[in-house]
Amino acid sequence: MKPPFRADQVGSLLRPPGLGPDNLKAAIREVVAKQEAIGLQAVTDGEFSRKWWHLDFMEQLEGVTVAQNPGPKFGGTEEQPPIPNVTGKLRYSRPIMIEDFSFLRSTTGKIAKFTIPSPSMLHLRAGRAGIAKSAYPDLEEFWDDAAKAWRAAIAAFGAAGCTYLQLDDVSFSYLCDPKIRERCRQNGDDPDTLPRIYSKAISNALKERPAGMTITLHTCRGNFKSAWVAEGGYEPVAESMFASGVDGFFMEFDSARAGGFEPLRFVPKGKKVVLGLVTSKSAELESKELLKRRIDQASKYVPIENLCLSPQCGFSSTHHGNQLSHEAQWRKLERVVEVAREVWS
Repeated sequence: MKPPFRADQVGSLLRPPGLGPDNLKAAIREVVAKQEAIGLQAVTDGEFSRKWWHLDFMEQLEGVTVAQNPGPKFGGTEEQPPIPNVTGKLRYSRPIMIEDFSFLRSTTGKIAKFTIPSPSMLHLRAGRAGIAKSAYPDLEEFWDDAAKAWRAAIAAFGAAGCTYLQLDDVSFSYLCDPKIRERCRQNGDDPDTLPRIYSKAISNALKERPAGMTITLHTCRGNFKSAWVAEGGYEPVAESMFASGVDGFFMEFDSARAGGFEPLRFVPKGKKVVLGLVTSKSAELESKELLKRRIDQASKYVPIENLCLSPQCGFSSTHHGNQLSHEAQWRKLERVVEVAREVWS
């Protein structure tokens, strides 16, 4: 079976205590072995070598700088993740995270899954106001350069042997929330047209992708120290998101903030949906009965053979980690594997 798998994961894992440059590789080997032991077919490095799920990649692109976050804010925490701004011409001018992937691949006989942000993450939070008009008076040129940069990155991962790449993206799910949509208007953007713009940017980034590489999209409503930003069902963005050309969609469905399964009726024939039914934000373990019931509900819109199961997000999208224990994290991943085996045996 090609990825995404019946039991899958988003990518990031809680960092072990005392993680640093001297023990980074040993920590990755250990966490890879744990993933293999519980039965995951695709393993990650837990994103141990980065501080932020998105910024570590984007700030290495030529033309990108990092700035303070003007909002909307994560609730329940004073610290807020910074945001990228485009201050010059955008280029992929040197390898980014290729060594990280190559080391991960060397540690496992399973499929090495790697994650990078999607190109829309250069635009969403600051919008037009975060892209220098001196560099890009015309946003069409910006989106063309973003697609070229991502095509170069994807080609580099392919050359290094990557067959499973995930684009992490909060833009579609954020645009389900009225307060985010209003912020977009304040930034000088039209929230009604942005989903189509972001979808086009992703599909353009996928042009010329290496043969045999599976590329999926993960979207959630924010994940920072167990907090989130956005709320609202996928209905306003579903058709655009599902037109982005990826092979599968990791979608958050762990709580009422994500709405119902009805927008899955727009999923193109043959595409896979990975149901993020297991929350990574708290320690409470979902029952097998609940998960099976919700998979059955989703199968009314997508054939069950095209469904998979995962946590709704990573456990540590930033170096801080979410508010649950390592033991709870592994119990949840074990539960995903257990339920997937019983549902799709």
